[in-house]
Amino acid sequence: MNLDDELQAVDKIVDRLTERFPNLPRSSVERAVREEHETFSGRPIRDFVPVLVEHGVKERLRKQ
Repeated sequence: MNLDDELQAVDKIVDRLTERFPNLPRSSVERAVREEHETFSGRPIRDFVPVLVEHGVKERLRKQ
């Protein structure tokens, strides 16, 4: 997965999670996704980063 594809996938995660958690402001979801995505910075294997980001953010948002 190249960087452009990864960033597009991360943007789609924001859209999906905003729909899944309608009680939260989009800006909060976006911030959580960006923070989670940053934790994978510098990792050599990128193919599963979007999936891991979405999973991590879902867990975080469920606890709110």
